[in-house]
Amino acid sequence: MREEAFMPKPTTTLRTTASQGDNFDKLKQRIHNKLVDKLDLSRVGELEGDTLRREIRLVVEHLCDTEDTLLNRTERERLVEEVLDETFGLGPLEMLLKDPTVSDILINGPRSIYVERRGRMEKTTVAFRDNDHLLQIIDRIISRVGRRVDETCPMVDARMLDGSRFNAIIPPLALDGAAVSIRRFGANPLKLEDLLNYKAFTPEMVMLLEGAIKARLNILISGGTGSGKTTLLNTLSSFIPNTDRIVTIEDAAELQLQQDHVVRLETRPANIEGKGEIKATDLVRNALRMRPERIIIGECRGSEALDMLQAMNTGHEGSLTTIHANTPRDAVARLETMIMMAGFELPLKAMRTQIASAVDLIVQASRLQGGPRKITYITEVVGMEQDTVVMQDIYRFEKMGMDETGRAYGQFQATGIRPSFMNRLEAAGVRLPSSAFRQRVMMED
Repeated sequence: MREEAFMPKPTTTLRTTASQGDNFDKLKQRIHNKLVDKLDLSRVGELEGDTLRREIRLVVEHLCDTEDTLLNRTERERLVEEVLDETFGLGPLEMLLKDPTVSDILINGPRSIYVERRGRMEKTTVAFRDNDHLLQIIDRIISRVGRRVDETCPMVDARMLDGSRFNAIIPPLALDGAAVSIRRFGANPLKLEDLLNYKAFTPEMVMLLEGAIKARLNILISGGTGSGKTTLLNTLSSFIPNTDRIVTIEDAAELQLQQDHVVRLETRPANIEGKGEIKATDLVRNALRMRPERIIIGECRGSEALDMLQAMNTGHEGSLTTIHANTPRDAVARLETMIMMAGFELPLKAMRTQIASAVDLIVQASRLQGGPRKITYITEVVGMEQDTVVMQDIYRFEKMGMDETGRAYGQFQATGIRPSFMNRLEAAGVRLPSSAFRQRVMMED
């Protein structure tokens, strides 16, 4: 009976834990405020990188000593690191950005942060003090790339220093506090060997895509959100010869090309007066005057699709772009819709003829249930038959079911169709064995 009297009730434990968390946050904020007051800005400007961080760490440790709060060694080290992250980095986001297993960070207000690890979503214990703290970190990220977000412009796309894609939408559009999505690409993007190890495609499919790039075929990478289109575009671009002049056009620069002769262009939103906006279609038109040998558009999503198709049809072969669509046939339909967005009332047959003439290959990327990303179709655009764009699948991935962990599995198949552009590959010095196209199951996942 006496032992039960001393046992804490569950509600008391929860309340005490929450109180300890609040006290820790208040202590961290207090030390951070003291640090700001104590810093000699003239001296800070003379120091750089690791030297500056070491100096500030000594100051923070001294400030911890002046506090009466009792902290064990682990809590003290955590406090010092979090104050340093708040001063130099991105506050609570730093620990997530340092974790290589995190592929997506999703923030639904200051107290609700989710991450994706190995294809699965999970909630974290990370939190911001309040919405103002979250807005401060958002501003710190976007100011580094010359973007802004406020009540007059409450949505922003940007790239982070490590190449990750950043999107934020703030109140009044976001009702429960600022919402942030970070799609991580990392400083070391996935290479061809990595994608082969993950069974995203087969060696035969790689040989065909490599040959298509070298033979200057125009390739459209299609897929849904999070299916790996940008990663695949980065990987395929590695086959472009180092001697080619490449012009890239993106809303937020994410491509990480390895070639020497690359010109990177980025769109620009309107300023606070509503002026100065530069759209992707403006950059495509300007790129045509820059003597490009290949044009790469990070993503076609509007009227720039017509300019891209015209460029493909007027001597700029070997161009690549991505598009949001669920199947290769849907990708063609989306291209038609985006051509209409350019404001030209072209007959349907004229639009489809333009598409069939410009696009040689559609590569469909998909994110299957449970997280695996696969190339589900490699489809050739053959031409026109009356009013229909004729396409044929060369390779495809057939989904077969789900395993005990909830991951989809299936098999890669060769359809038995030999591409009609084989003569172009051979003219470019690319020789593929006829067995690569023999109808069969190539690999099971």
